[in-house]
Amino acid sequence: MTPARVTPGQPLSPQQQTGLALVARLYGGRDVVLAIDLTESVGLNDEGRLRLRQIVQDSLQAGDSVYVVPFAATVNPLSPNVNPIAPQQAFAFSGQTNDLDRILAAIPFQPDLNLRQTDIELAELTIYRSLAQLNQDRLQQNLPIKSQSVVWITDAPLFSKSGADWTETPAQSPFRVADSLPSQQRQAWLQALPLRERSLIISGSGQREYQLAVVDVLPTVQEFCTPAPGGQETCLVNPYLLKQLWLPATGLLAVAIALGFGIAKLLKLRKKWQIVVDFESTEKDEEQICYLPNHQRIAIGEYDSSCVDAIDCPGAEVRAYLERQGQRLYLVPTHLAPIYCNGREIEKRTPISGSLVRINCPNANHRDFEFSIQVKK
Repeated sequence: MTPARVTPGQPLSPQQQTGLALVARLYGGRDVVLAIDLTESVGLNDEGRLRLRQIVQDSLQAGDSVYVVPFAATVNPLSPNVNPIAPQQAFAFSGQTNDLDRILAAIPFQPDLNLRQTDIELAELTIYRSLAQLNQDRLQQNLPIKSQSVVWITDAPLFSKSGADWTETPAQSPFRVADSLPSQQRQAWLQALPLRERSLIISGSGQREYQLAVVDVLPTVQEFCTPAPGGQETCLVNPYLLKQLWLPATGLLAVAIALGFGIAKLLKLRKKWQIVVDFESTEKDEEQICYLPNHQRIAIGEYDSSCVDAIDCPGAEVRAYLERQGQRLYLVPTHLAPIYCNGREIEKRTPISGSLVRINCPNANHRDFEFSIQVKK
């Protein structure tokens, strides 16, 4: 089925514009039109050829669709001559050298001496409406829309109010009449599309000047909202954005959640645990507070230079280590003297569960030396 010809739609909300820009950025690729005036008044000198090659070689990105659109008006009969823009006529640019060669080979660097009288208003209407049609077709087919750009090579003025402003507009052109239907359609598209222009004046052959202008068209489609039964309203853009963005949004949310958990885990791992040692069953009245970073340990017994701190107990040896590995705490005996945890002798590396444990380090006379350890993570 042939898609309906697109017409300017309703203004988009800022949220819709942002959503469409996000779709274009997520999926990539652009429509790039090289619109080249073929009349003799535009003679591409060495500078012009160099700059056009720069655009093709340095500005195109993988995924771009490139359209080479020469335009002018024939002499006899006097009729418009603007190549249409259709997906099947695009050069698919993948970044390879042969793609560059095919595009450069299609660019007419020399004027056609049989052509004169540029109908620039017709070229503008044809190209901008064609670009709008490409994105509108993508909207209807639920395909990602694209950013678009037109590179104009012409000595004719862009965005003029009427074809009468340009002396070379053909006399029979309807664009010479400001309120003709084609003129109104052109003005409607110039107002409907978000256009941004950058231009450069170049001196051509025969002391003529022309401009190289790049007109960027921000990602957009034409919105049409229609009343529906039951007090409802049916629109195009919001359902489209939902279909295009729900999967990336879900993936982004999953990544954000995973990143949040990862950051929380990292912060927990980097946080020093507070180890509070209570000697209330011994002659010591004051608590001892130690700080235990990840992958570090505290000696129980004699001081050990490889540890961040030590908990004193009877004997001249290190009885065990409190060792932290991630979010787990282990009691690692040295077997140089007995040590008990919660009434059970520790003979191998043992994980400590719970935030409060009792440790007993009996002396040589088997007298108990007990204290409690509270772990504050």
